[in-house]
Amino acid sequence: MWDDLFRALALVLVIEGLLPFAAPARWRETMLRLASLDDRQLRFVGVSAIVGGMIILQLVRLL
Repeated sequence: MWDDLFRALALVLVIEGLLPFAAPARWRETMLRLASLDDRQLRFVGVSAIVGGMIILQLVRLL
């Protein structure tokens, strides 16, 4: 179980690093926009990411 958790964490880090590596200016612009959101909007972005990730996990489990 722990090895799966660490693999998932490693995969998240790889994916998170792709955009700053491939398009640093665009990534910086996006982060500045996110930083300017109020708390309610930022929470919505966060919960949307959580729900999207859960949906993808369920779809992968079905395949």
